[in-house]
Amino acid sequence: MSIFTRLRNSFHYMVDCAQKWIANVPRSQFYASAGIVSVTTVRSYKNRKSNIIILAGLSGSGKTVLFYQLRSGSSSSPTVSSSNLNEGTFVLHSELAKKGKIQPVHLIDIPGGPGLRQKLEKQLTRAAGLVFVVDALDFLPHLQEIAKFLYDILTNGSTCERKLPVLVLCNKNDNVVAHTKEFIRRHLEREIDKLYGPGAVVSADILVTSRKTFSFSDCANKVTLATASGLAGDITRVEEFIREHVTP
Repeated sequence: MSIFTRLRNSFHYMVDCAQKWIANVPRSQFYASAGIVSVTTVRSYKNRKSNIIILAGLSGSGKTVLFYQLRSGSSSSPTVSSSNLNEGTFVLHSELAKKGKIQPVHLIDIPGGPGLRQKLEKQLTRAAGLVFVVDALDFLPHLQEIAKFLYDILTNGSTCERKLPVLVLCNKNDNVVAHTKEFIRRHLEREIDKLYGPGAVVSADILVTSRKTFSFSDCANKVTLATASGLAGDITRVEEFIREHVTP
């Protein structure tokens, strides 16, 4: 008898033994055991928390400078808008002096050009949070485009289903003529209100069914607003948002 024949016979024997064991186990006990295995598997999967944070927004909003401030504490990186997806896994620069093990963050800077935003769709399915960067200086001329981009993110199926937290970051706040956080909030909510008004298609059911003026509180996920300055290194609120959703 060849070794392959012996292996095959051993395999069939083990299968027969397993089938006999299952047949003799009380059905209720078998289902209970299977249920425990299933629940344990699901819990283990859910416990694998993502460490991915997305930076999104229009070109020129300051995403790339923000990326390098978080990584190296410097704004000396190229200030031109990136045309390629920029990403890296690292401990935040502000945490380098801390003792003990710190969870690295995987930061992804999504290009802001309309033709490159399709890269965002894939990342939304696995992110722990999203920072939507708004240029607080050049806000009003691009209000409609900013609102549409943000609206598309908030109504995305992955955003709603996973209740992805979103931080709307009003960047370049160090300039005295920059618009305030509340000014930007009001104008974005009004513009988004136009997008889902009568006749508009609301995807993913993110809004309440009764007709009322849109508010970010209507979203299925948590949406907050904050101010920052990437060039000046004032990024505390971004770091807090990251660590709120990516445990150190």
